[in-house]
Amino acid sequence: MHACCPILILAAGKSTRMGGRDKLLETVEGHTLIRTQVLRALATGQQVFVTLPALDHPRAQAIGDLNVHIVAVPNAAEGMSASLRAGVAALPDADAFMVVLADLADIQTQDMDALLRARSGHPDALIWRGATQTNKPGHPIIFNGSLRPQFALLTGDTGAAQIVAAHGDRVHLVPIGDQALLDLDTPADWASWRASQ
Repeated sequence: MHACCPILILAAGKSTRMGGRDKLLETVEGHTLIRTQVLRALATGQQVFVTLPALDHPRAQAIGDLNVHIVAVPNAAEGMSASLRAGVAALPDADAFMVVLADLADIQTQDMDALLRARSGHPDALIWRGATQTNKPGHPIIFNGSLRPQFALLTGDTGAAQIVAAHGDRVHLVPIGDQALLDLDTPADWASWRASQ
């Protein structure tokens, strides 16, 4: 059993490169991607929070029956920082929290568990970050709870990059595989990914 580490899934983006389709409503493992990601996160045994553009968004309907906390981000168009500010503010007090990007379709429960284990095994770090087998940094990322106030100051669409950069000497990389970087942003991305399954 892992220590308490709530999981925040960022799912308030617009899918602007999908030609009118919503990538988080694409089918993965028999469900919409957003539902599959929530189920994978819940399987870790941690509390799960999801940022969405609105409480009545179609993505909310896809996960409304699950034991998940939905955080509305009405200013989501501002970029990922708005989602991170609102999502992190909604989390319960905890020694650490995990951030998962909803569109990384190949991130599995075992990958989240690997990060949770790494946090226990490398307690001197402040950030535990999923990476490829060649140590290219990616996602998911666990942040020590002491970094939480810094999320309230984020702006723009670079996510938490500035927080990670500020603590570069306290980042522990966890090689999980290429899924740490595989995001599917366009219909072509989805077509090639499905062809490889």
